Amino acid sequence: MSQERRGMQSNTARGPMGGGGPMGAMGRAVEKPKDFKRTLGRLLRYFLPQRTALIVVLVTAVLGTVFNIVGPKILGLATTKLFDGLLAKYQAFLHHQSAPGVDFNYIATVLLILLGLYVISAIFMYIQQYVMAGVAQRTVYQLRREVEEKFARLPLKFFDSRTHGEILSRAVNDMDNISTTLQQSVTQLITSAITLIGVIVMMLTISFWLSLVVILTLPLSLIVTMGIAKRSQNYFRDQQRSLGHLNGHVEEMYTGHKIVKAFGHEQKAVDQFTVLNENLYEAGWKAQFVSGMIMPLMRFVGNLGYVFVAVVGGIMVTKGSIALGDVQAFIQYAQQFTQPITQLANIANVIQSTMASAERIFELLDEQEERPEVATSAAVVAEAGSVRFEHVKFGYKEDEILMEDMNIDVKPGEMIAIVGPTGAGKTTLVNLLMRFYEVNGGRIVVDGVDVTDTKRGELRRKFGMVLQDTWLFSGTIRDNIAYGREGATEDEIVRAAKAANADHFIRTLPDGYGTVLNEEATNISQGQKQLLTIARAFLADPEILILDEATSSVDTRTEMQIQKAMGELMKGRTSFVIAHRLSTIRDADMILVMNHGTIIEKGTHESLLAKNGFYADLYNSQFTGRTLVQEEAAV
Repeated sequence: MSQERRGMQSNTARGPMGGGGPMGAMGRAVEKPKDFKRTLGRLLRYFLPQRTALIVVLVTAVLGTVFNIVGPKILGLATTKLFDGLLAKYQAFLHHQSAPGVDFNYIATVLLILLGLYVISAIFMYIQQYVMAGVAQRTVYQLRREVEEKFARLPLKFFDSRTHGEILSRAVNDMDNISTTLQQSVTQLITSAITLIGVIVMMLTISFWLSLVVILTLPLSLIVTMGIAKRSQNYFRDQQRSLGHLNGHVEEMYTGHKIVKAFGHEQKAVDQFTVLNENLYEAGWKAQFVSGMIMPLMRFVGNLGYVFVAVVGGIMVTKGSIALGDVQAFIQYAQQFTQPITQLANIANVIQSTMASAERIFELLDEQEERPEVATSAAVVAEAGSVRFEHVKFGYKEDEILMEDMNIDVKPGEMIAIVGPTGAGKTTLVNLLMRFYEVNGGRIVVDGVDVTDTKRGELRRKFGMVLQDTWLFSGTIRDNIAYGREGATEDEIVRAAKAANADHFIRTLPDGYGTVLNEEATNISQGQKQLLTIARAFLADPEILILDEATSSVDTRTEMQIQKAMGELMKGRTSFVIAHRLSTIRDADMILVMNHGTIIEKGTHESLLAKNGFYADLYNSQFTGRTLVQEEAAV
């Protein structure tokens, strides 16, 4: 399995474990940012345009939480009044006296007030969530937009030097992580902090000594929480690793299921899955069990505090130093006391993970971009299709120069073939021509203008590309051909398809030009895909063509169709052909023979054969039955 896919699996594996145990992220292995303070400050700047909405969130969170916190205290008034009424009736009964009944009107009034407070609290909480949803989504929307715009400005070397999995992980997984945290954890952080402070204040207003009893259980809660969380992190880390391996194996076997069946390795694949699945079971069981111990133990510690409060409170009630309703309210507050502490510890880990995600996104946004565009492109001063490399010097790294002094002069309409072994620099030359990379020295001139004096978009519109690896997107055949030129009409699309010899097979499909290609475009053949890319190039009507011979994986008849279509496409246009089958470039106006990034031979097919040099050796290796190594070198 490729490295990029493994990279994606290790990141996506985080998702299922977030809610694996009662403590959620507390038991999970958390990735920490390198510079928490700097990353947090930069992320907070995205909230500045929404400061009014954030103030609304803060105010509604405070009010909603406060109204909720005072509930037990008010309920305690009703409990006290009910207890006092019942006690008075009991004492009157003992002394054979008449006594007023329980003041149910007072109790009903208190309960109505309590109901009103809870309704108001719920309304404020609803407003808080509603406003925060908008804040979170607008913030993430802005981040996503900046990342997408950044991708458009990044040079090709950024994508060449990183795996697809790493890039997608930052653009998708890390962004989702931030989105979830902003929507859920930020409001939870506010309410938990306010709840903790409010509960402590309410407990102190009721009884200092009972508050002291509850606070004394706090160190025990922290010891239990931190001790188990530390151990469970290791187990969750093992679970994450095992899940990544299992997902990687499943994806690998699924994408290559034909090969697995063809070589009879189904049982081997099942056996390997069983081993990986057992590893995941062991790691997952330990992780879930250990993290699942936290809540029972926390409940045990909370019950200890409850017992102490009940005993001490009962003694205080008998001495008349506290009302029964206050004890009942205090017990409720004691039960609420540990909940926000647990939530805050959980959120702390979530925020650490979120800051790590934000840091990776900011690193992406800080990547060095392409050289700035010129304000206006220079006017064309030569015939369309002329290309010159003048003393070009280039290396992917400054200290590793690949091309030292490359000089090429191409006239309009000429066919230039580029040949050489793998890694010779054929694709590099094309990348420089289209300014996917910047030269380290010298210059490249197209239509008499230095490419650095032309806007990249205008420069690349001069080129049409037909590559060996076809790229078609999920959509109709019509849309895929029309991708070559914006605003193309139906007649222009059909003419392009006819010119590429693609019209006939398109019309044999059930929906013709409206046939929808699936994600991998597997509902048409490889040769048909290639004809569509040629039709797309016809529609673009470029001045210069770049052709990476694309007939190696098709049958002979389809190859002839493609060669004919490419021949039509090349008429009257300057063409750069990266050749793998040397028999197809005999008629080239110039053949550039490359090795180790340098042009070592240059000339026509006949002149190069006459030299009996590197090209002659490559050519003969394909037709005289030389060694397999030589044949592979020509590809």
